[in-house]
Amino acid sequence: MSPRDNERWPGPDPAATVERTFREERAAVLATLIRHLGDFQLAEDAVQDAFAAALATWPDDGIPDRPGTWLMVTARRKAIDRLRRERAVTDRIARLAELAGLDAPEYPQEHPLETGAVTDDRLRLIFTCCHPALAPPARVALTLKTLGGLSTAEVARAFVVGETTMARRLVRATRKIADARIPYRVPGDDALPERLNGVLSTVHLIFNKGYGAAEDGEGERLVRGELCEEAIRLGRLLCELMPHDAEVRGLLALILLHDARRAARVDPQGRYVPMDAEDRARWDAARIAEGQEVLAEALALRRAGPYQLRAAIAALHVEAPSAAETDWETIAELYGALGRLTPSPVVEVHRAVAVAGARGPRAGLALLTPLLDDPRLTHCQPLYAAHADLLRRAGDRAAARRAYERALALTESAVEQAELARRLAELGTEEGA
Repeated sequence: MSPRDNERWPGPDPAATVERTFREERAAVLATLIRHLGDFQLAEDAVQDAFAAALATWPDDGIPDRPGTWLMVTARRKAIDRLRRERAVTDRIARLAELAGLDAPEYPQEHPLETGAVTDDRLRLIFTCCHPALAPPARVALTLKTLGGLSTAEVARAFVVGETTMARRLVRATRKIADARIPYRVPGDDALPERLNGVLSTVHLIFNKGYGAAEDGEGERLVRGELCEEAIRLGRLLCELMPHDAEVRGLLALILLHDARRAARVDPQGRYVPMDAEDRARWDAARIAEGQEVLAEALALRRAGPYQLRAAIAALHVEAPSAAETDWETIAELYGALGRLTPSPVVEVHRAVAVAGARGPRAGLALLTPLLDDPRLTHCQPLYAAHADLLRRAGDRAAARRAYERALALTESAVEQAELARRLAELGTEEGA
């Protein structure tokens, strides 16, 4: 092991080192291999083979100087092995020839990892996964699986479906890409807007899955930092690709400003902490500054969009000296603008909460109560949680209790259940029950 390895991959556990290396390098290796193979499943199988080879050899041989290159070369060779076993498939012979031409007899100096190409490969993979021919849920699932590095079981839990069901969806999605001969590339300028909206939505959903993860298989963890980091990395890649797109920058600003609060969203026991009770000393000042800078760049382009509006709201929250000094009036106005741009009952829920912050709970209830009759929000847990909070603040404890009980019934998240149960218990104490 070289001194550089000791610095970059400390720790005595080889398996943990391999796991960490794979987590950091997997998406790049997989994206490059998909470019060469044009076959998602074969590429994933070859990457898994390389992972197994690393587990088998690194503990004895030491960590290579260039782990990413080692994995890339090994995955190519594993793909060649698999293709040779399937040479009866005519169209795979050409891929075999291409891979064989790329392969090197010795590792690693002859073929360092193609860093620039890797960046482009990841972007190609994002745009391929987000092709409009795929249904939006399939786009997100495929992106989580390929670039997010989630297992099929983890993706299934994120979508609250069985693992077998999700496995079938993923197979159908990859098969559709192959059958429709969807090109593995970033589309031209004329097709970019249609594809870009899906890409931005997918990256935002990846972040939300991490930031508001209600379950991770254990049912206990609120935040999945690795998904948040992946979404931010993808957002930065998109900014490099489209530096003059205001909404691309708006999205990056939004997730940076939210992510700055990540460490304060849970207490040391992993319990949810309401935003107004978060320890602001634990907010990431550097990330807030970066988010503010990116938002300013987006606004300077003078093409307003929903991500920029959401980012502006997030900026007002983190810029307030204290929760009590939050500029709720401006936040309510921004939600109003967002609702006019992209009408949504969920946006109206947020606007009602902001109005309550600015003008009192009864003003918020006047906007929120009619939303309870919206059939689209029948199972919207945040609506009932917000309703309960405003009723409690307005002094209607009996109605607040019923609303909390309704919100509790609508969530399967252990973290959310614990927080709602705590609020309900406090209400009981206040009632003297």
